[in-house]
Amino acid sequence: MTLTTVASEAPVRLGLDVGGTKTDAVAVDRAGAILARVRVPTRWGADGVVASICDAISRLVEELGIPRSAVASIGVGIPGQIDRAAGTVRHAVNLGVDELALADALEPLLGLRVGLENDVKAAALGAARLRGVETDGSMALLNLGTGVAAGIVAGGELWRGARGIAGEVGHLSIDPVGPVCKCGQRGCIEVFVGGAAIAAAWGGSEPLAVAAVFDAADAGDLRAISIRSSLADGVAAAVRVLVLTTDVDTVVLGGGLSNLGKRLLDVVHDSLITGGARSPFIHSLALEQRVEVLAVGSPAAALGAALVGLQEVPHG
Repeated sequence: MTLTTVASEAPVRLGLDVGGTKTDAVAVDRAGAILARVRVPTRWGADGVVASICDAISRLVEELGIPRSAVASIGVGIPGQIDRAAGTVRHAVNLGVDELALADALEPLLGLRVGLENDVKAAALGAARLRGVETDGSMALLNLGTGVAAGIVAGGELWRGARGIAGEVGHLSIDPVGPVCKCGQRGCIEVFVGGAAIAAAWGGSEPLAVAAVFDAADAGDLRAISIRSSLADGVAAAVRVLVLTTDVDTVVLGGGLSNLGKRLLDVVHDSLITGGARSPFIHSLALEQRVEVLAVGSPAAALGAALVGLQEVPHG
């Protein structure tokens, strides 16, 4: 496939975070500063995803008042199993996509190669840039959404692991007699922390159910207090695993649950402190001081996708 070659000095790079309900898109300059940001509804199914991405790009270019030839690179962060070399996405269930050759679908329409990355990993890369963790230091972005997973960045680079599953902490079992997880195990972190599991336990739809649990717990509802406590302990367990296995400097809480902000951070801190009180070794790690929460409305995921677009991974 022959694609239009854009001069390396072209100043604008685009990044898109494709979510279940909206696609968040940013344009950045060579230094990574955000020049423009738009959000469009994400349409359902493979054709809908492609159309949503193209719509967001058209709106960005229009807002900036630049020709398409001024775009140097495009990166897309999307849920599911990503084959970066093939440019494909599989099992993006929340988008209605079983398998999609996304790069091949987009490149003839856009005239540029498209870099793909899993949305959580892209968000980790963007959060690292926003926090200044580029050449030194390390961090993990613990994504608390419908499911639970982490992206790990060290020295400005994503750590994907041997088969690309580094950071899949949601399916670590912390209670062998706990509830059955959709993966088939019992007591996975995700069954205590995932937004879908909380909505099922409380009733209602996520993310409204999660906020409702916190509100009811604050009002003294015993069932809500129990669910919130299990959530906090599950997040704390994920933090411990990430620090003990990768020794990242910081764990940043992201995803839909992070919209709770300080309310979430406070209960996670309490759980970490309680856990540390039982173990001098864990206490010495000061885990509660190594956890932060991503700012509400952060462009981290779309910014990370823009950075992914810079990385040359031949496919096709």
